[in-house]
Order: sequence, then structure tokens, then C-alpha cells
Amino acid sequence: MEFRQETSVPIVPSTPAIERASAGHVRRFPIRRGKAVILAACAWPRLAYHGASAISQRIGDPMSLSSATSSIPAHDAAVDALLAASLLAPEDAAVHAALGLALRAAGRDAEAVGAELASIALGRHDALMYYNLGTSYLMTQRPALAVKWYRLALRVDPELVAAHQNLATILELDGCRREALYHRDQAYRRQNIFIDGAPAAPRTVLVLCTAGTGNVPIEYLLAPAHNRRVKWVMEYATLEQAAQLPPYDLVFNAIGDADVSPASREVVRRFLSTCEQPLLNAPAAVARTSRDLIPALLGDIEDVLVPPVLRLPANGVAPAKRLAEAGMRAPLLLRPVGSHGGRGLQKLDTAAALAAVPGDTAAECYASAYHDYRSADGHYRKFRVIFVDRQPYAYHLAIAAHWLLHYTSADMLAHPWKRDEERRFLADPAGALGARGMAALGAIGARLDLDFAGVDFALLPDGRLLLFEANATMLVHTEDFHDTLKAKNPHVRRILDAFDAMLAHRQ
Repeated sequence: MEFRQETSVPIVPSTPAIERASAGHVRRFPIRRGKAVILAACAWPRLAYHGASAISQRIGDPMSLSSATSSIPAHDAAVDALLAASLLAPEDAAVHAALGLALRAAGRDAEAVGAELASIALGRHDALMYYNLGTSYLMTQRPALAVKWYRLALRVDPELVAAHQNLATILELDGCRREALYHRDQAYRRQNIFIDGAPAAPRTVLVLCTAGTGNVPIEYLLAPAHNRRVKWVMEYATLEQAAQLPPYDLVFNAIGDADVSPASREVVRRFLSTCEQPLLNAPAAVARTSRDLIPALLGDIEDVLVPPVLRLPANGVAPAKRLAEAGMRAPLLLRPVGSHGGRGLQKLDTAAALAAVPGDTAAECYASAYHDYRSADGHYRKFRVIFVDRQPYAYHLAIAAHWLLHYTSADMLAHPWKRDEERRFLADPAGALGARGMAALGAIGARLDLDFAGVDFALLPDGRLLLFEANATMLVHTEDFHDTLKAKNPHVRRILDAFDAMLAHRQ
């Protein structure tokens, strides 16, 4: 199946009507670099594009603009106009160079770096530079911009595997599964074994991966400075490749989402049946963490409340009928199978809302009973604990005014009292959760029987833990960008050190 690569946003033609309509709305912001002038068209950004293009003709090499430290009046209108111009002319190096200067003048240095790098990359028309720029946007959670640069990279070099990989991941998370599969095939049919990390690292770990989302994030757990990592994408694996793998000390099954593991289950089973090296996170234990199996696995643990969950097939009977037969009533949460981070999640508060859900949905869904977990002060609190070798370690506490709660949306940076409460939890989990809560966590870790996993939960007024999810795909990372959150790093380091010690012990 073929998919056309999008190249750029077409430039809207400038007409006399546009030129007349924009009269009086063009502001001039002098750049003290020769005699060049940026025309920032606040109402019609096409004029800003023309003005920036003129700069490249006056100055010559647009890349030289990126290192300029000229003085421009710090005016948001100039930035806004040049941002709009960059959408009209996304591949014009001069537009991005001018935008970088305007952002610097406005004191927005972090954003300016991206514009300056874009100008340099466009000037050189280099696939790896496009790829690196895309990856910088992906790492700073700006996937739409990352997609733009990955597509440009693939126009220059259609065989750049890493660009296909990352583009496939973004597209899958956006629900564009067919196009994601196309890029995944383009990547992994060319290469499905990747080796990185220090050659002289104390150990080599064979990491079994899935091609899509659903892997355990390993960047911090298996730090490349201390681990040589051999990542093997199992949907595209053959048993013949096993004989060609470099020597390894351990096998870590990073296919942590039970909903995606069936795609590679058979080839993983056949490989592990002959593998003699120690294995972490056995696939059978991962398979038990599917959302609909968690109530049976953990629901009988004392002081743990696990709401019932029903898996609804695609294109089946209307959900209301199936749920009524299972004894489940509104309010309910409905989410696509395999989704995380609240993607596609719906809260159905009434029987009427539930009855309106069609049965002919294209994807399977999980329906779970909603349990109100608001604290006495009106806020919601979601705790995350990580299990390393079945032992619990406090990782974070998110606090917000809305029930759909994730750490990134909880606005923890803006509220010192939230961070203070989180620090108290990290320093003394037993003080926050009580002896009953800690005993329940110990039982959960033992029952999951995974070498690495995590659990999200709330603490109810009666002292029980309300379980949201328990699986191996939990992200653990140090806080490297926000100074106000770096106080968490000693607690994160405890988790990473425990994981490293486990590897050394199993090696």
C-alpha cells in the first residue's frame, strides 16, 4: 500500500485584494545587520515571507543570520507574523533565520534555537540534520513539528530508518495506523537489530522490542553508558537472526504492553525456548497485565480496590447491552485497547450517554467502572510506584482539580504546595499511604511477579488503594530540564540503582 509523502504547506497566492486588505497593517522592524529590514505582516503573514526572502537576497547566505545577535524590538507581533510566514513557506531558510532573530529579541531563546537550526538545516538540505531537528522537537513533546522534519528527511533520504521509526510512532499515537504501518515496514524490513551503548560496558543486554508503541522505556533503565544494548524488533525477527546476534549476558523483554505482545508472541516463544541466558520480565507475566485481567489478578488483595473491566469487541453488539449483561452501569470509562495517557478516553456518566455509544466501532475497547477518588480538599491525587525485582519504590504524585489526571497535565510546576506534598510522599511513602497501603503494594508487586513494572493508584478515605493500572510500560526518568523538579532525582536514582543492581545480580 502506497502513501504519499506530504512535502510542505502550499503557499497561498498573493492577490491584489490581499495586498489592498493588508495596507496599513504592515509594521517594519529594522534589523541592524547591513541595511536589511524584516517586514512583519501582522495581518497578512505572506508579506513577512516576502520580507524575509528579501533579506536572503540582500545578505546572501541565510545561515549567517542564525548566529547574529542583532537588536530587534521585542514585539510579539513580529514573532507571530514570522511564525505564520514559516507555515506558508516551511522550507525557506531565510524565513526561519528571521524568526530566530525575532524570537531572540523577544527573549524566547529556547524557541529561537529551533528556528536557527531549521535555517541551517534548510540551507544545507541535509537528511540527518532534518532528522536531528525532528527528534529535538519530539523529545520536547512537539510531535507536529517533528513530523514535518521527519518527512523532509525522508524526501532527501527515503532509506533513513530512524526517521521512519519515529514517524511511525507519532502517527500511531495520532490514530493514523495504516500510515504508521507503512513507515514501520519501511524501517524494519531494512533493519530490525540495533546496537548501541558503550562497547566496554560491563554487560550486554538483548532487548526484545515491539515495532509499535508498548515497549518499556529503557533509555534510563539501561543507560547506554553502562549497558551495551542489542535491540531486536520481534515482529520482523527470524530465528536465523538469533545465531547472528552478538554475545549477550541478559535478555530483557521490553514488550511491556499485553495488548501488543500477541503480534510477536510466537517468535518470542520460539526464541526463548532455546535461549540459555537469564530472562527479565517473562512474557507470560506481562500477558497477565491486560486491563481486563487485572481485576482477577489483583482484586482479592486486602485493601486494594480494582474496578471491574470488560473488553468490548470491535463491530460487535452495542456496548450498553454487553455491559448490562455483565452487571456494569454508568458512570463508566471507555478507552481503545492499547491506548495510554488518556488518548481516546471517554467518561460516560449516564445510561443515556452509554446507550448512545455505537456497537460498530472499528477498534476494541475497554469499559471500566468509574470510582470517584476526589480528596476532601476537592483535588484528585494519583500516585505512581515502581516495582524493581518486585519491591516498591515511590516515583511520583500528581495532584489536580480534574479526574483525568497525568503528571504532565497536573500543573505541578506552578504550585509549590503540590510539589511539597509530592516530596513528602517520595521521602516517606509509608507516612503518606500508611502501613496498610504499603502492605498492599508489597502484595501487588509479588502478584505481578515482574522484574520491572509500575502501578498507578489513588488513596481512598478508608485507606484502600484504588487501582488504575498495573503494567511494565511505566516511564522512569530523571528530571533534567526543570530545576524545580530536580529535587525528585535522588528518589529516581534509587530506582535506577536498584534496577542496575538487579541486572548485576542476574548477570
